[in-house]
Amino acid sequence: MNKSLEKVRQKILSLNEREREIFFSQMRDEFFKEENIDTNKALKQGSNMVINFPNLINEKFTKALLVETGNGNYLVQPEDNCIGLNLRKYGENAIEQIEYLANFISSETKLLIVGAHIGTLTIPLSRIAKLVFAVEANPISYKLLKYNLAINNTKNCKAFNFAANDKPTELEFLLNTQNSGGSKRKPIIQDHMYYYDNPEQISVPAFRLDDVFKNKKFNVVLMDIEGSEYFALKGMQRILSSATVLIVEFLPHHLRNVSGISVDTFLKVLPGFKIMIVPSLRIRAKRKKFSKILTYMFDNNIGDENLIFIK
Repeated sequence: MNKSLEKVRQKILSLNEREREIFFSQMRDEFFKEENIDTNKALKQGSNMVINFPNLINEKFTKALLVETGNGNYLVQPEDNCIGLNLRKYGENAIEQIEYLANFISSETKLLIVGAHIGTLTIPLSRIAKLVFAVEANPISYKLLKYNLAINNTKNCKAFNFAANDKPTELEFLLNTQNSGGSKRKPIIQDHMYYYDNPEQISVPAFRLDDVFKNKKFNVVLMDIEGSEYFALKGMQRILSSATVLIVEFLPHHLRNVSGISVDTFLKVLPGFKIMIVPSLRIRAKRKKFSKILTYMFDNNIGDENLIFIK
């Protein structure tokens, strides 16, 4: 290691928490001064601005930052300004969602999570469930998911890197950076909201979940895959036949722009579910009202991250 860097490292290690805060504030101010950056303006931008201090961070090698939270320790991408920003700035993410989802999981639950991202839901829920299978299509998020499972010593979760689909294929996929959790299959309608951060377009392997998990049964399925839900559900009819609870994100613009389907088409791949809960609207309804409620939500652009279907 460079002698000057080693000297800085040793100094940092010798400081207590308050002294470290003062030390880094001084470094920040010196950096702003050297780069002719307005300090007040930069601080108002907060964590949306990621600053690499000279000689301390090399972008070529720094792919993630480690964050300690009450629900586990996570490696997050420095440029992620959604889940990553919440973790970096507040030390937590989706606490209320985790607590709500826990109501549907027990020590006997075999849980399938489709769209696991970096594990901020997977890891807390794995502490409750008996077994967890986590599927993530984004290869970068999957790599962090694997690291995070190891960091948190999560032994009852198996991770898989592919896109859930209605047929095996190579799927065109957008790698978003500002919101890595928003990475998705290439939308049918290329709206600016999906392309604002100039995502790289790659191909990822896609398979039917019924084919990958041929002999597996899951009590609960949790799905959030940014508009690919219909295709994934269509390719997992056997799995759904034995599941008692399905928790799925419902966003009208995803149905319109990403998958290009109607509410009734969406409901056709959900046979056997008798009760639907819409937490955001505080609605609990029987099957005959599913279409009316979801059509109302679709027409009025009302989404819900945890639409619950129960048998």
